[in-house]
Amino acid sequence: MSTATADSAILHRPRTVAAILTLLVFLGVTATAGGIGMLSGIDALAPPDAWLDDVPVIHSWLIPGLVLGIGFGVGSLFTAYGMFRRMTIHRLTALQSVTHHHWSWIATILIGTGQALWISLELVYLPDPSFLQAVYLPVGLALFALPLTRSARAHLAWGS
Repeated sequence: MSTATADSAILHRPRTVAAILTLLVFLGVTATAGGIGMLSGIDALAPPDAWLDDVPVIHSWLIPGLVLGIGFGVGSLFTAYGMFRRMTIHRLTALQSVTHHHWSWIATILIGTGQALWISLELVYLPDPSFLQAVYLPVGLALFALPLTRSARAHLAWGS
């Protein structure tokens, strides 16, 4: 994509792409903070260890904290930046040739799917559902669905 075409695409984002960017930044900032809280070891910031009693395989907040902070936090922020700037990553050109979309398109779908699954597992395993699940499950579903809209697909089309 030429620089002029990329600049034009950046300036004329459809509302669906603006919504995706907003959700990615929201998820990125809050998930990074949540991951730091889980990894900090500070009782006031981390969930109670007793919540992990019924969760198979997970016995500390280390793995959930890393997944939340790096996967959903940093991953969402990086994807938002890549989508906003239409950043090219040469190692992902093969993926783009398969999907015919910018790499951030499939990354957003995967983040949304992962987020929805993450929250679903929380609802199954954690003892006390919270308002956070009522916020983050729709965020995950929206990040899965919005890239599939016609306007987002057209905006993020690549090499077609």
